[in-house]
Amino acid sequence: MPAMTDIAKPASAHHPFRQRAARRIAAVSLLLALLASPLAWYVAQERAEESVVALAIEESGRLLYHHDALDLSGPRAAAHAAAAARTIAGGLFDIAEIYDGAGNKLAEATTEVGEKVEAMLPKHGRPDYAKPSYESLRLADGRWLLRVFVPLHVSLAATEGPVSGYFEGVRVVPDWQRREMFATALAAALMVGFASLLCGLVIYPVVVHLSADNERKAREVLDSHISMMEALGRAIAKRDSDTGAHNYRVAWIAARVAERMGLNGGDMQALIAGSFLHDVGKIGVPDAILLKPGRLDAGEMEIMRTHVDQGEEIVTGMGWLDGAQAVVAAHHEKWDGNGYPRGLAGADIPLAARIFAVADVFDALCSKRPYKEPLALDAALAILDRDTGSHFDPAVMAVFRPMAADIHARLAGADEEAARRLLEERIRRHFEV
Repeated sequence: MPAMTDIAKPASAHHPFRQRAARRIAAVSLLLALLASPLAWYVAQERAEESVVALAIEESGRLLYHHDALDLSGPRAAAHAAAAARTIAGGLFDIAEIYDGAGNKLAEATTEVGEKVEAMLPKHGRPDYAKPSYESLRLADGRWLLRVFVPLHVSLAATEGPVSGYFEGVRVVPDWQRREMFATALAAALMVGFASLLCGLVIYPVVVHLSADNERKAREVLDSHISMMEALGRAIAKRDSDTGAHNYRVAWIAARVAERMGLNGGDMQALIAGSFLHDVGKIGVPDAILLKPGRLDAGEMEIMRTHVDQGEEIVTGMGWLDGAQAVVAAHHEKWDGNGYPRGLAGADIPLAARIFAVADVFDALCSKRPYKEPLALDAALAILDRDTGSHFDPAVMAVFRPMAADIHARLAGADEEAARRLLEERIRRHFEV
C-alpha cells in the first residue's frame, strides 16, 4: 500500500501566506505609526513647552533674587518688585506680575506685545497656590501664549514652606520658537513613525520563519497521524485482501458527499479517518469467520458484529483518531433503528456515520468481490433508493443521488493506487495546515 504522507505543499503555495503576512504586518505597522506619531508629536510639544516654561521660571527666579524681590514683606517690597518686573518684562516674558504673600499685586510690567494681548487673557482671582504651574493658550488671532504661575519663597533654594509672594508671567511665543518647537515635534513624530514601519519590516522575516517552522512541525505531526491511519489500514488489509482499496474508495466517496453537505475542519477530518478505519475492529475477528467463503451462521454473525465494538475500543483514546470513533462505532446503524450495535435511529446516528453508510454500501454494490460481480450503476442506485428511509438517511441520499454518476465514473476501473490518489486530493484539501 503506497504511502499517503508526502503531502507537503510546493514552494509556490507558501506565497499566499507570505503575501497575507506582509499585508497584515504592513497594516499593523502603518496603524501603529498613525497612532504613535500623533502621540509622539503631542509629547514632544508638551516637553518643548515645559522646557520653555522651566527656563523662564529659572531665569525669572534669578532676576527676582537679583532685585531682592523674593521676600516681599518689607517696606521696600513694592520697589523691589517693580524693578524686578521691569527687568523680567522684555526678556523671557511679555507680561510680568508680582504679588505679595496675601495675593496683592505689587508690580506689573508689559512689553508692547504684552499690552496688546493682556485684554484677551482670562481673568482670575487672587493667587493662592503652592506649586508652580503653567497653561498654554491659543488666542483668536492665532498667537500662542504660555502663562506661568510661580509661588515665591524667601530663597532660591526653598521649594516648600511659607509662600512669600507670587510671580505670574505671560510669554507670547515668537514665530522662530514656534518653528523650532514644530520642527522638534515633527522630527519626533517622524522618527516614531519610521521606527514603527521599520519594526514591521524587521518582524516580517521572523514571522515568516517561525510560521514556516511551525508549519513544518505541524506537517510532521500530521504525517505521523496519517501514517498511523495507514498502518492500521494495512493491518486490516492483511486480514481482508480487498479492504485496502475499499478503504480509499469509501473515504473518498464520503468526503465528496460531506463537502456538498457543508462539513469542514475537524468534522471532515474525523469523517475521513473514520471512513478509512471503519473496519479496523476486524483485526480481532478470527480468520475462520472473517475469511469464510460461505454465508455465516447466527453465532458466527454475532462474532463478526463484535468488530464494531473492537474497532471503537481501538480508536477511542488515541488522540487524533478519537474523531474516527463516530463512524467506527455507528457505521452499521440504520435510519429506522434496526442496525447494530446500539440500535440508534434517525438523527441519533452521527451525521458522519450516516454519510458513510451510503458510501460504504454503494462501493460494495459497485465493486467486484470474490463472491460477486459489480452491479451496474442503475442497479446499485435502485437498491439504495429502495432502502432510503429504512437503512439510509433521506437527506444524505438527496445529496448523493445527483453525484452518483460522476462518482461511479471516477471509480470505474480505478485500482488501489488510483483510489489512493483520489483520497490524497481530499487530504490535501481538508488536512491543510
